[in-house]
Amino acid sequence: MSLLAVGLLLVTNCSEIPENNDPVIGVWSNLEITTSEEGRSSVREEWYFNDAYLGRYYRYESGVITAQTDFGWKQENGIYTIDYMGLEIVDDQASIAGEIGSQILETPAGEILAHRE
Repeated sequence: MSLLAVGLLLVTNCSEIPENNDPVIGVWSNLEITTSEEGRSSVREEWYFNDAYLGRYYRYESGVITAQTDFGWKQENGIYTIDYMGLEIVDDQASIAGEIGSQILETPAGEILAHRE
């Protein structure tokens, strides 16, 4: 088989990967600060959504990473489901609300899961 024929065979057998422009792609975070008699503490969560329906999750408590894992995500009818593959926590569900520049991920109960960075 000639080199040209092999090249044509490879080009015709490769399928094009569809482009994913979902609006959730990017960085989202949430910060909770609590003050008590013992002092001040913070919990920051970060979600990095990519276009391959995967992402990376981090949880910091007072600046120290206490959890991190990859996650899978899907979107059906405007509802995003986040599956934390490496943690034993319940999947999150949320939808995008707000205007560009001040978007949030909002749970079905109306609570803020994260803000777009």
